[in-house]
Amino acid sequence: MHRFNWLLIFSQFINGLQLGSIYALISLGYSMVYGIIMLLNFAHGDIIMVGGYIALISILNRFGPFISVFFAISGCAVISVLIERLAYRPLRKASKTSLLITAIGVSIFLQNLAQLIFSANGRPFPASSILKNNKMRFGKINVNSVTIITILISIISMLLLVILVHKTKLGKAMRAVSEDLESGQLMGINIDKVISFTFILGSSLAGIASIMFCCQYPLVNPTMGYMIGMKAFIAAVLGGIGSIPGAVVGGFTIGFVEIFVSAIGFSAWIDVAVFAVLIIVLLIRPFGILGRRLTEKV
Repeated sequence: MHRFNWLLIFSQFINGLQLGSIYALISLGYSMVYGIIMLLNFAHGDIIMVGGYIALISILNRFGPFISVFFAISGCAVISVLIERLAYRPLRKASKTSLLITAIGVSIFLQNLAQLIFSANGRPFPASSILKNNKMRFGKINVNSVTIITILISIISMLLLVILVHKTKLGKAMRAVSEDLESGQLMGINIDKVISFTFILGSSLAGIASIMFCCQYPLVNPTMGYMIGMKAFIAAVLGGIGSIPGAVVGGFTIGFVEIFVSAIGFSAWIDVAVFAVLIIVLLIRPFGILGRRLTEKV
């Protein structure tokens, strides 16, 4: 019995890594955009839904797994750039409240547009057309291949993001703008280019997360991105909004909390547990686990 419990704990740990990887990828988009232009992009969650539908259409049209994944990620990036240019850029000098309301409006627009095109009913996602979900045996533990691939792809994506942000010219421009947008502009940094690149980067990660999520939970519907995006936003706030390492820590934290609550038999209380963890952490550290205390500029 004791050995069985340890095997069960390890199995749940792997599941927590898998779910946390998806949340971490999505929360990175929230943190990067907020770090650059101080915008809570609530439409980011619906980008996941867009990626799911693009992948579904691509698969149904027999484009093959690699092309379908490419279309999904590219489609998410294009839609995100269009949203930034058409909805956010004209309001860049407006109040934060106006930007927040606009982001919520874009989210509602995307959900209703998807319902208009695809109907409100969910559609099964042919996950096997992307990844074959085989059983992989590690000692006495059986793990789905999709779970392992999700964890590996997420870790690789995060490492590439860190390299890109710290080693490339655009990445260094992103860090400069996140520190002080006006000073960065005075130094000759193309602010529009940096912001567009940030949206492309964040939405591409959301596109990857969308594919991984749909392979694990094979159903696509117009509102699928709402709760996923909300929990990823909570992960970003939990880790420290605007912090890339914080987004990763927050994503894995939320993933482990959900798996733990489900494992002890309280599946109906998962959302309550997630919000409770957020409240507890913010009471102790209002700026998040790895966030920095902000000082008011005068």
